[in-house]
Amino acid sequence: MSVYTAPTAAYKQQSILTATPGQLVVMLYDGCLRFLHQSAHAMREGKIAEAGTRLARAEAIIDELLTTLDLEEGGVIASRLQGIYVFCLRHLMQARLERDAEMIDKVSELLSELRDSWVQVSAAA
Repeated sequence: MSVYTAPTAAYKQQSILTATPGQLVVMLYDGCLRFLHQSAHAMREGKIAEAGTRLARAEAIIDELLTTLDLEEGGVIASRLQGIYVFCLRHLMQARLERDAEMIDKVSELLSELRDSWVQVSAAA
């Protein structure tokens, strides 16, 4: 790690360690959306391997969001989020098979709306 990246990494680590649970969820969404954008861009450029790598990282984040849902405590909201996350994963699998960047964009739009909702919830808490 260079001298210039060390402060950035330290700041990022500190922001994660001091974040509230709601802020952590927003950070996950931000990372996922970044990887989805990169994947769709790479797919449009014909860089299929890069698109697949970025897509896999986005899928891993969605999978993390899915597996950390507390369906007992979260009730209807958690159940609906579960359905949305499963839908997103299936849609991304289809996008990968069909090499369709537009399908990735649709998942990004859906997750952007959820991210905005999480921002509001975490700000109100």
